[in-house]
Amino acid sequence: MGETIEIKTAEGSADSYLTRPDDGRAHPGVLLMVDAFGLRPQIEAMADRIAAAGYVVLAPNVFYRAGRAPVISLDGLGDPGRRDEVIGRVWPLMKELTTERIVADGAAYLHRLADEADGGAVAITGYCMGGRLGWRIAAAYPDRVDGLGCFHTGGLVTEEEDSPHLSAGEIDAEIFLGFADNDRSATPEQIATVEGALEAAGATFRSEVFADAEHGYTMADTPAYDEASAERHYEELLGLLSRTLDD
Repeated sequence: MGETIEIKTAEGSADSYLTRPDDGRAHPGVLLMVDAFGLRPQIEAMADRIAAAGYVVLAPNVFYRAGRAPVISLDGLGDPGRRDEVIGRVWPLMKELTTERIVADGAAYLHRLADEADGGAVAITGYCMGGRLGWRIAAAYPDRVDGLGCFHTGGLVTEEEDSPHLSAGEIDAEIFLGFADNDRSATPEQIATVEGALEAAGATFRSEVFADAEHGYTMADTPAYDEASAERHYEELLGLLSRTLDD
């Protein structure tokens, strides 16, 4: 049962996709943080698949300040000659998502998800950029997030003063990190830094590098899609959700 809903934020209204099992029962909540190409049919299909396993899933349009979803067209992404054109549409939107905005929006998303689900803590699953957004939200609201899955996520280690990995000790969720082994935004050195930060924080986590997987391996509407890695992602994610959300 999927529908588009509106979530009021401090800066406007975020159109969002909400889906749940069609059984009339209460279920735990999962916040799905989109990749850099935003909310679109592929994300809705992924949310539906997670919901079918017994969860209420909310996927917000994190680029709502720029318009209603879909904000970004993937037209030309598979053409090497036009790929930079597509990426050029993405960067300005990503830069607008400051840490302050992510944290503020995250509060609105979590509040609405708690209303729609059975209350209590939720889990977050994030893809590409969305894994980084999910990390920020989990660090800001540790008492509300029990599980965090980050898949083909880059940018967890930066030279900025608020690099995400520096907040590892603020997260109180069980974490699964499913990196891609062909990902310039998550190098072996950066992965080791993230793992070291989590170990130093005493976090409950597991980190894996998916072999022969590119950045974006879960996204069936992009050239990076890898079916085997995407299916493994679902196995790891549903295991995480079962451990952290199910009684």
